[in-house]
Order: sequence, then structure tokens, then C-alpha cells
Amino acid sequence: MLDIRASLDAPAAAPTAIRREDYQAPDWLVPEVELKFGLDPARTVVTARLTVKRNGGHDRPLELDGEELELLSLKVDGEKREARFEDGRLVVDLTGAAATVETEVVIAPEKNSQLMGLYASGGILCTQCEAEGFRRITFFPDRPDVLSRYRVRLEADKARFPVLLANGNPVEEGEAEDGKHFALWEDPFPKPCYLFAIVAGDLQCNADRFTTMSGREVELGIWVREADLPKTRLAMQALKDSMAWDERTYGREYDLDRFNIVAVSDFNFGAMENKGLNIFNTRYVLADPETASDGDIDAVAAVVAHEYFHNWSGNRVTCRDWFQLSLKEGLTVFRDQGFSEDMGSAAVQRIDQVRTLRAAQFPEDAGPLAHPIRPDSYMEIANFYTATVYNKGAEVIRMMRTILGSEAYRKGTDLYFERHDGQAVTCEDFVACMEEASGADLRQFRLWYSQAGTPTVRARLEQVDGGATLHLAQEVPPTPGQPAKQPMAIPLKVALIGADSGREIAGERLVMLERAEQSISFAGIDEPAFLSINRGFSAPVIVEADRKPGEIEALAAGDSDSFARFEAGQELMIRDLLAAITSGGPVATDAILTAVGATLRSQSLDPAFKADAIALPSESLLTDKLDRADPARVHAVREEVRRAIGNALKDDLSRAYTQASAADPASLSGADKGLRRLRAATLALLAAGDPQFGAGLAQRQYDEARTMTERQSALMVLAMLGPDIAAKALDDFYARFEDDPLVIDKWFAVQASVPGEATLAAVERLQSQPAFTMSNPNRLRALAGSFAGTPSAFHRADGLGYDWLAEVIVAADKLNPQTAARFVAPLGRWRKIEEGRAAKMRGALQRILGEPGLSKDVFELASKSLG
Repeated sequence: MLDIRASLDAPAAAPTAIRREDYQAPDWLVPEVELKFGLDPARTVVTARLTVKRNGGHDRPLELDGEELELLSLKVDGEKREARFEDGRLVVDLTGAAATVETEVVIAPEKNSQLMGLYASGGILCTQCEAEGFRRITFFPDRPDVLSRYRVRLEADKARFPVLLANGNPVEEGEAEDGKHFALWEDPFPKPCYLFAIVAGDLQCNADRFTTMSGREVELGIWVREADLPKTRLAMQALKDSMAWDERTYGREYDLDRFNIVAVSDFNFGAMENKGLNIFNTRYVLADPETASDGDIDAVAAVVAHEYFHNWSGNRVTCRDWFQLSLKEGLTVFRDQGFSEDMGSAAVQRIDQVRTLRAAQFPEDAGPLAHPIRPDSYMEIANFYTATVYNKGAEVIRMMRTILGSEAYRKGTDLYFERHDGQAVTCEDFVACMEEASGADLRQFRLWYSQAGTPTVRARLEQVDGGATLHLAQEVPPTPGQPAKQPMAIPLKVALIGADSGREIAGERLVMLERAEQSISFAGIDEPAFLSINRGFSAPVIVEADRKPGEIEALAAGDSDSFARFEAGQELMIRDLLAAITSGGPVATDAILTAVGATLRSQSLDPAFKADAIALPSESLLTDKLDRADPARVHAVREEVRRAIGNALKDDLSRAYTQASAADPASLSGADKGLRRLRAATLALLAAGDPQFGAGLAQRQYDEARTMTERQSALMVLAMLGPDIAAKALDDFYARFEDDPLVIDKWFAVQASVPGEATLAAVERLQSQPAFTMSNPNRLRALAGSFAGTPSAFHRADGLGYDWLAEVIVAADKLNPQTAARFVAPLGRWRKIEEGRAAKMRGALQRILGEPGLSKDVFELASKSLG
């Protein structure tokens, strides 16, 4: 036995950047892999038999990645070899063009707090291999462009682990010695090792079937603990809906005999698309109206769809290297967005998508962590699972469809899947298929893949002699490593709305802004016109339009495009809020009150749209609009407007609240979910205007609640009104749901999301609760993520909020670097905050960087955030 753990665990040198331009094809391919697992939480033995093939005419050795592995033996073509290590890799000298390399290693899943590789979660053994977790299971060339067919034998104690699952299709199962049993699985499709998965545990299955468009029967299974089985119905329906939608919309049929989903409670991400064996965070599988809000239920459907859609956009066609991550993630997010739009209200879904983009990705683009959707370098790839790669990546695919048209886009995806099936490819390969299928020239459009930053588009409409000219200019701001930018190809959907008639006097058209400055003419304009621009959010840009007096108010009241109407209302609110924040004076609320009142009284608007339209822009969004914000001032002004709305429009809000109370609690229809959404929005504003009245209303709603949506929205209002007012409901909530971890996450999150400086003390008390654990990512996100995402609580003038988060990051980094690194970004936004607080934020980052043994995950983000 050769124990190499000491050499692999030695302190690493200063992290070095990996660069896209340095990519080289693998020296060795691994067409076939046989794995045998002797599963045990304390000591799992993994035997790997790799059939390797030299790739090209070179004489370089085979290098295998490995982390925290105890090597028991190494054989080449059946002959024992002494192990040799260089830079943490197992180096095997081979003379011929092919060989068989066998290793036997020991790993300890129960000690794996990083939740990468094979680990234990609540008595279940499971894997997470994306991006570089497979090297924590066995020695292997751990990169996405090495595709292999896998044959996997699992053996474990039958009483403890009665269910044994792996990728692909089951081949054989049976009894083994000493009370053990085994299962043999084969995956006929070549896949990269990041898609490898196994699960062993005491699980029950919600079983179903799906008939594909060619008539094949696929067995479906969602595997959970027995007590959770009733909460899998909605996820199963989402899976079947996803399979049908992908056939109908993209022509993609599932290819294996089985599709399994397993839910585990300890998971770094939302879910993982492992071929045929998706492993999910319980948060995105377990849902029913009593314990999950409507938003949670929609998220379950979206994530189930996302991971299923990866079967083609990620699995059958995968990434050549991790710089191409948006090749699969941006495309698949766009696909799951299309699914959600078709399953519900497309307009409301689009508002939610853009709100998420602006909350997470726009600040990323404007800060020290800005990077293109196809990055040029990284220290730790886990840090690039970002809103830029995912959400902006989806917007880039959406823009391509907008430019090419739906028919040509579909031809492009058909060509992409056909040409590159079974390959590891690049973003360039995807764009090339779009060009070939459509005949379009997308050379300039490719800048969206290589340039970081959110473009600003300035627009001015000029009218003369029965015509109009739209003058456009674009600017892409400098970002780290990219001081100067080229003009982008920006598709803008525009229309002109008559100021007198309120109708479209120039129908919607697609304008391609491709130069730094450009003008577009409209003929036959016979009345004063208002500009409706970036309709449907056709491009992920910031639009600054010169507006005539009353123009934005008119568009907010009646733009024919629902998203543009929502945008106009938000623009109106932002205008008046920012004016008060920067002047130090009171807010001019007349225009806001008129717009909100008109929305509430409208008989034609969807209730969910109303809920979005009456919501004020977030404090974070307002801060991003300022050069150096005082978070306390931003909060005070926004609260002043919320109080004004609640007071001035109390009757309208009360009427809407009462009407929304008619929602059927047993229904998950779009109409009923929209009513519950509106009820939550109006309750919050009523409480802002009259806290005593709001407290009574919220308590009554809490007591009578028949869904988690109603209960949670009432609890949030009570919590915001003060700890004494909320105490009874918080105690009841905990007692009612203390055995449901996902619901208790909500209990933590509600209290950590209360605005104001007193929240830090509450968060510290919650941290000492027996139910709190730093080892569970969901629980840590519920507390630390919610607190850091509440500006008036996090940005205390004394900087104690920053110090607390820094301490959490340092402590979490010792357990789970990937999760710890996710909390660095709020400290990195110091450039947007007034200098007194900004200095304290920089101090917190310096404190993190001074910690001995800091992971490269946290080091990379903290150093970039400080620089």
C-alpha cells in the first residue's frame, strides 16, 4: 500500500491562472472505463480499469488527476507499477499506442465536507463531479474533453444501502457475501467524467413512465426518503412536461431506458444533470402547497426542466473545456426559460427573468468580477458558475433567436445537435451552426462571447415634417482586463406610440444597432410620438432615453408591449426615487401614486403583472444607479415612498387584497398563483402605510393560511414590523415545521431579511440555534445569503455586518470552499458605497485574504474584489 495523501495535501503554491489560449487536446483518450465500488461511508474502495489510447504522435506519459486518494495499487497491462507523482498528478509512463491502467484507491465519503466527489448526506452516499470532483473518486484525466463509456459495479451493505443507482441502464443485480448486494450499470453513451454519478441509500421511488415520440417506453423514477415521497408529485409532472416540451419544441427525444432523479439535502448547487441519473438538492424536488411557496413550486419545475434539457445541451453535446461553460449552461437556461414561458404567463416570466439578471448579473458586469460569458482565464473554475455565464449567456442565445427568427434558430439547433452529437465542442461551433443554418453573418455578434460589461444605449427620438428619426448611440464600459471595447451587435425591438391616440403609429420592428452611433428613420408619423424601446427586453443593455414631459407616465399607463409597460413604470419610480436620494429632499410621489393607482384599478391586467408593476425597485438596484450610495439614505427614501403608497392608496390596496383572497388554495393555475402574488404585494404596502392595520391583517392571514405562499408572505410582513409583533407567528412557524429542513430554511431567511441595523443581532442569535449548521449549504445560504442581500441590515455604518460575513466566509472555507466563495461578492461591491463604509468593506476583504490556508476559491474572488 502506498499512502500518497500527505503529498497531495501539502500546502499549494500561490494559485496560478489557467488560460483559454493555452488549451491543448488531451495526450491520452480513455474510450472505456470499468469501475468497482466497495461502498462504505468510512472506507470506500474504488477499483478503476481504464482503457487508454494515445492521442497523436507524441511520447508524453499518461497523467491522472487525483485529490485526497489513498493509492493501494497501480497496474499497467496487468503488471504492478511503482507510483510516481508530479504536481499532484499520478504519472504513468507508457510505451505503446494503447494500454490498460488499473488503480485501487480508498476514500472516506463521511469526511468529505466539500460535497465534491463521493460524499455522505443524511445516510445516503452520492456524488457531485462537476466541475472537477471525479478526481476525488479515482485517478483520471479529469477534463471535459475526455469522453468514455462506463461500466460500473456497486457493492454495499444491503440493509443500509438497499438502493444502488448509477448512470445509464441496469444490467445485473444480485446478492454478495456478508449481507451485501451488488448492482451493475452500463451507460452506452460516451460522456465526460464530470457527468459520472452513483447513489446508494435507503430510498423510495415515485415511479412513472413516459412514451417518447418514436414510441419508446422510458421508466422514470424520483428517489427520496420514504417520508418525502408525497412531495415528489409536482416534480414528476414537471419531468414529463419537460420531456414532451423538448420533443415538441426542439425535436429532442430521450435516449436511455431509464431516467432517475435523486434528492439529497446536502448539495452545493441546485441540481446536476448527470447522464440518466440527475442528483438534486431537495429544495428543487420536494414541494407541495403546504410547505412550498408558489415561487418554490415554479422553481422546481424550472430546475427539473433545466437538468432534463441538459441531456442534449450538455450531455450528448458537451464542452471542450471549462471556458465553454456557457455553451451548455447559457443554452440550457434559455431552453428552461422557454419552457417556463409556455407553462405560465410569458410576460410575467420575462419580468422575473430580467429582474434576476439585473439583481445578480448587472452588478457582476459592473464590478471587479466582470468577465465575458466565455472567460479567458480562471484560477478556480467553480468561481465561474456565475450569473454572467448562466443568465447573460441565456440572453445571448435569446438575441440570436431574435436576430435569426424562430425557424432559422430551430434549424441551427437541429444542425448543432446532429453535427456534434457525442463530441466536446466550443461556443464557436454553436455559432457556426447558427450561421450555416440561417445564412447570417454573426462575426460581430461573437463579441458578446468575448467582451464583458453591460452596454449602455442612449436613445433620442426626433420628429420633423411627418417623419421621425431615432438616434442611437452605444457604449460598452471598461472592465478588468478590457479597457477599450468594440461596438456590439445589439438587437432592439422598437415601436412608436401616438401621444394623442395611445396606439402604435409605427409597429414593432427590429433595429440592429451595430455601430457606435446610428440613426433609423420612420415615415408617416402623423402625431407626436413616444418611444417604446427594447421591447420584451430584446437585448441585455441599459437604455437611457431622452423623454418628453409625460412620456414615461403615458407608456407606464398604456404601452402595448407588456414588458415595456412594466419597464416604463419602473423607470418612472427610479427617476423620482433617485431624485430624492441625491437631493436629500422629500420624494415627489404624485406620478408614482398615479401609476400604482391606475395599475391597481385596471380590470384588464393580469394579477401577477399587477403585483410586479406596483413593486418599487429594490434598494440594490437603486444603489447600482448611483456613483457612491449611502445605503441608509436609499432605504429611508424607498420606505418613505412605500408608506406614501400604503397611506394614499389604502382603499385601492385593500380592495385588491380582498379580491386576491379569492384564490383557490388547492389550485396551482397561473390565475390563482397570480392572485396570491398580488395579495402578498398589497399586504406589504398596506403594512407600510399603516403598521397597526397591517399587523392585524398579516396575523389574520397567517392564522388562516392554507398555503405556504400565504403563510410566508404574512410572516415576512410581521417580521418587518418588529420582533415583538412577529414573535408569536415565528414561534408557531418553527413548531409547526421543525421536522422539515426546507421550511426551517425559510424561518432563518425571513428573520435574516428584515431591514435595519438590529438584524445583525438577530442573525447572531440565529447562528447559535441548534438548528443552524454551517455544513449544510442550504442552511448557510438561508442565513448568510439573506443577511448579505438585505442592504440596510448588511451595510451598518459601523461595519459590523461586513466583519460578521468575513468571519462566516473564513469558517465556511475550512469546510466547503465552493459555498464559502459564493458569499464574497457582496463585499466586492464597495465601489458603489460611500467611502466610510467602503473602507470597512475593503478591510473585511483584507481580513479574509490574511487567513492562513485560504482556498483558491475564496482567494481568487477576494483578491479580485479588492483589486
